[in-house]
Amino acid sequence: MKNMTMANMAKACGGVLHEPEEKTAGMDVKEAVCVVIDSRKIEPGGVFIATKGERADGHTFIPDVIEKGAMGIICEREFHNCPVPYILVEDSFKALKAVAEFYRKQLSIKVVGITGSVGKTSTKEFIASVLEVKYKVLKTAGNFNNEIGLPLTVLSIREKHEIAVLEMGISDFGEMHRLSRIARPDVCVITNIGQCHLENLGTREGILKAKSEIFDFMNPEGYVFVNGDDDLLGKLDKKGNHKPICFGCNPSNEIYASDVMNKGLFGSRAVLHADLSVFPVEIPLPGTHMVLNALAAAGVGIKFGLTVQEIKQGIASVKSVSGRSNVLSLPDYTLIDDCYNANPASMRAAIDLLSMALGRKAAILGDMFELGEREEQLHGEVGAYAVESGMDILVCTGKLSKKMYEQAIKTNETIWGKRKTQLYYFETREQMMEEIPHILKKGDTILIKASHGMQFEKVVAQLKG
Repeated sequence: MKNMTMANMAKACGGVLHEPEEKTAGMDVKEAVCVVIDSRKIEPGGVFIATKGERADGHTFIPDVIEKGAMGIICEREFHNCPVPYILVEDSFKALKAVAEFYRKQLSIKVVGITGSVGKTSTKEFIASVLEVKYKVLKTAGNFNNEIGLPLTVLSIREKHEIAVLEMGISDFGEMHRLSRIARPDVCVITNIGQCHLENLGTREGILKAKSEIFDFMNPEGYVFVNGDDDLLGKLDKKGNHKPICFGCNPSNEIYASDVMNKGLFGSRAVLHADLSVFPVEIPLPGTHMVLNALAAAGVGIKFGLTVQEIKQGIASVKSVSGRSNVLSLPDYTLIDDCYNANPASMRAAIDLLSMALGRKAAILGDMFELGEREEQLHGEVGAYAVESGMDILVCTGKLSKKMYEQAIKTNETIWGKRKTQLYYFETREQMMEEIPHILKKGDTILIKASHGMQFEKVVAQLKG
């Protein structure tokens, strides 16, 4: 890792470097091979940052990582007679961010930063899939998009990588400023401004302000791509030297789609218009929002010099991620695994996707967290939307989802002449999981969606089993 010596890391994080009395040759200029906070991931020649978590204190694993060949330690406690250099800091998590920021500055790699209320992960997958046709790409793994995950992702960049595609998620003001300081993106992509994290950010305008902090440390010569179909992003002013490039399904956008043909759960086909090029694409993932992801990927691909054929190949090759609109064909059911997270906009998009299925449609929905004062109203609106969208079965789970269930009952009564949705309510996930086998039938298409804290991945595992 370029310039990642213990001395440089100590200077970067403002810590005090303690070295053993007996130094080995080259210790002062030796560069770390990795920097980790998980002791299981340490490699010989790596640096371990000991952090205090809710379940474990990393300081207890220091002897283990030294035995495994760690080059050095960053920690919050003094260690007498430590056989390897260690950096004493006040806060290991702050040190992690500072070390990652220093490392990013040593790299010439190009960075694509992606944020937004909904669709960050799927957009990341599309952009990475396109860029991988031509470049060596590192992308955010799993949900490593916060103030711990992002620095760890940056610290996983190696010399072989040419572009990093980084997902950047926040829940409060100031967070994106700190993430941008670490990532220093050359290209910024904002997917949309929805209603998640209203508890902290207040309004959609507040969300836009917080997300816009991504521009604080971006490359002055870089590019900004935003969803022009979003009412707030479509009006986004020029940020410094950056005039936003809008993508969307509306022809008024600079990058847009026409002739969209919905293929249901098997994706869609569309004609993309981008930078004077017009070309058809096959989008393998289902849902109209995936067309927007393809547009964003096409725009980024063009700026990185990809040909139309390379962009088409990258879009056609994109794979779904577990928990993110992942369609699974099981012996008894077709399962839409979208249980990673939820907010009102993504709930509607997932219900729209389920509506495309043939046969009985069952939506198993759970609580959406961090919605602020309007949480009950927003849950009710989702319940009404599910009934209006023609769900055959709606299962509502969680204390907040009681409002979803109650509004679904009212809507069901209102449109009784058109369709009667079978409605169920359970206060806990455990209660719901006991009854689900008696509610579902062979051949059903089932949507599983809730906020991550509801642990609906256990529902997916049950149905897969």
